[in-house]
Amino acid sequence: MALTQFEHSKVPLEFSEPAKAEIKKHLAKYPDRRAAMLPTLYIAQREFGFISPSAMAAVAKVLDLPETWVREAATWYTMFNKKPVGKYHVQVCTNISCHLVGADGVLEAILANVGVERGGTSKDGKFTVSEVECLAACGSGPCMQVNDDYHEHLTVEGAMKVLNALK
Repeated sequence: MALTQFEHSKVPLEFSEPAKAEIKKHLAKYPDRRAAMLPTLYIAQREFGFISPSAMAAVAKVLDLPETWVREAATWYTMFNKKPVGKYHVQVCTNISCHLVGADGVLEAILANVGVERGGTSKDGKFTVSEVECLAACGSGPCMQVNDDYHEHLTVEGAMKVLNALK
């Protein structure tokens, strides 16, 4: 389902049958429905592309939880995208540990290579580049995450190699 960000906020969303089956498996693992919220938000992000207000409502509905609880969790955690992102979501940590070993230069090179500002998406929709506070790899920075894959001990050259392989 490829909806625009505006459509996402206005259209009630429904999970597909395979997604509902996956959610049901998560619910069976936990004694409390609220404990299945994060896995269900991940399913929603995969299913709908990002976590819009309508996606949050769909999660609340399928888990039979208040929408407020879902909104609190979805907006707290940075791993949930609240707006559409490109095919490759490139996140670069610039927290102190990564900063001290050159993360700012890596981030600037990535932005220049992709041709976007921080938080922007390339014209072809392939790359979104985000500056993030922490990727939990403080001992191996600079670090970037591309979708679910980590790249550590980065140099500008190493980051360009990763990007060029994705192009």
